[in-house]
Amino acid sequence: MYFEAEHERTIRIAVMSKRALGKNKVLTQTNWKERVFILTPQKLSYHEGTAEKPGKCKGEIELSKVKAVEFVVDQTFDRQYCFQVVYDEYILYVTATNSDQRKDWMELLRDEIRENKFLLMKYHPGAYLNSKWSCCNEKDKADNGCQDTFISIEKMAFQAKENIAKNEDRAFIANQPLPPLPGEAPKEVARKPFENESCIEVVVAVYEFKGVEPGDLSLSCGELFAVLDKSGEHWWLAKNTRGDQGYIPSNYVRKQGLESESWFQPEMSRQQTEDALRTEGKEGCFVVRKSSREGMYTLSVLHGESVRHYHIKVDEEDQFYISDRHRFDSVPELIHYHQHNSGGLVTRLRQPPSFGKKPSTAGFGHGKCVWEEKKKESYPVAVKMMKDGAMSEKNFIEEAKVMKQFQHKKIVQLYGVCSTSPIYIITEKKIKGCQKNYLRKNQFKLNSPEMTDMVSQVACAMKYLEKKNFIHRDQAARNCLIGENKTVKVADFGLSRYVIDDEYTAKKRTKFPIKWAAPEVILYSKFSSKSDVWAFGILAWEKKSSGKTPYPAMSNSDVVQQKLQNYRLEKPSKCPDLAYEKKRKCWIEESELRPTFVEINRKKTKLVGDDDTDSF
Repeated sequence: MYFEAEHERTIRIAVMSKRALGKNKVLTQTNWKERVFILTPQKLSYHEGTAEKPGKCKGEIELSKVKAVEFVVDQTFDRQYCFQVVYDEYILYVTATNSDQRKDWMELLRDEIRENKFLLMKYHPGAYLNSKWSCCNEKDKADNGCQDTFISIEKMAFQAKENIAKNEDRAFIANQPLPPLPGEAPKEVARKPFENESCIEVVVAVYEFKGVEPGDLSLSCGELFAVLDKSGEHWWLAKNTRGDQGYIPSNYVRKQGLESESWFQPEMSRQQTEDALRTEGKEGCFVVRKSSREGMYTLSVLHGESVRHYHIKVDEEDQFYISDRHRFDSVPELIHYHQHNSGGLVTRLRQPPSFGKKPSTAGFGHGKCVWEEKKKESYPVAVKMMKDGAMSEKNFIEEAKVMKQFQHKKIVQLYGVCSTSPIYIITEKKIKGCQKNYLRKNQFKLNSPEMTDMVSQVACAMKYLEKKNFIHRDQAARNCLIGENKTVKVADFGLSRYVIDDEYTAKKRTKFPIKWAAPEVILYSKFSSKSDVWAFGILAWEKKSSGKTPYPAMSNSDVVQQKLQNYRLEKPSKCPDLAYEKKRKCWIEESELRPTFVEINRKKTKLVGDDDTDSF
């Protein structure tokens, strides 16, 4: 399963600077020129002109001839953000405009050359200047290199795992923790800090993971990793405490500190927390989450059949406390104390609830292809097949490419694409189906906090899309899926678009759902995050109406006429007056006056009509 497109498809285009190759003259450190770089599946080319209008091609490199794509140390040319492309007998040195752009281009180039036959195992992170390599002072220009290339690191990581499996490296195995005895729980790997290590951040594995592709690192719960490169959203390059380097699934690790604690669930709502604690049903079961009050945390603990909520406060000396008599320098220290002493709580804290099955990884491996083997874990999947005449093959693939960029617990996860006819998109499956049908079937079973929480989960996903500069354009209850424990995930990205200035004007005759459309969409086909906010208000109305279709007695033409005359949906019978007024703020005619999804999430309990608040 992989993404497949035309040979000349543009993968990325950007303006960067290049150093002259020096095929016909002696190089100097100042011989740099700004060029428009264009990357396709076949080649890397550079041009005169601008990114909007590339001009004459000044050179190109066939990707099949590339041997390495690596970093260049800043001191080499007194320039930041340099990288090198090694091919044939030459090295192309390129300077990006910032660190993110360099990581992006290196990641894309590496993805395209990963299967090349003659990739180098060593490289020089400097340049050959003044008759020697600046990085290691080696005088031989033909020297292989002084550091391992990315492909060498991946192969070494894979070989290390193979050696363990074959029991060939007994000294290495002797340093590993012994497996648990039958009937015993697995022991956590001892945490060892990375001393004198240059890395982006240190993370902790919160789930077990067995690598399935060459270059994957296996994870043990509690094991520390130094992140070396996180330019890929789903898979990060990291190093473990034994020095092995490889790729790890980013959603299987958390930043070292508070975020790595199993009891810390920052995005859980009050309703989700109560459901999880009651399902666990154990005295003293607890969770710490972000409070509805800005900058504060809430401790939720099960006592008998009830759940109590405590605000974790912070004093002027930045100490954390629940009871005035017991103050601590950190939240973990506070929790540790209350696990041994009730200290004013209704009960002593025990353990957090078990949160069920670990999440799936993006595509099961860091490469383009799914690793074909039988896994111990299995995940239900949904397969979407392109129907003849329903949409173009290009648009179908584009939907998958949009989904590939997302990793969020409230957005349906893409697993892969089968790009040979018939074309399929494979995603995770939510067993309860779409939110619209779920609301209709369970209208007499769901209470107000539960329905409110379902809409809050959608708001969380939409905030993520808003920050990523994506507009959904088809937000409705029918396009949200329900899983276990009433989890909600946003799906159906067939109309989604990436925007730079938060606005997208659709082509004429573009189809869109009239009853969910904002006035500017109807009149001018202009979409933005604020038109998504309008649709979110309609979705919230669907929730309070138990899944009814909005404007039930009107045709589409009637809806258009009524909207333009400032008519708005009437208040559902189950909806409080204040909650209805909050929904109407999403339907303000002037789009700039509508709230953003960041604001909706900041005050989401009020915007979606949750009358419950955290209590002491």
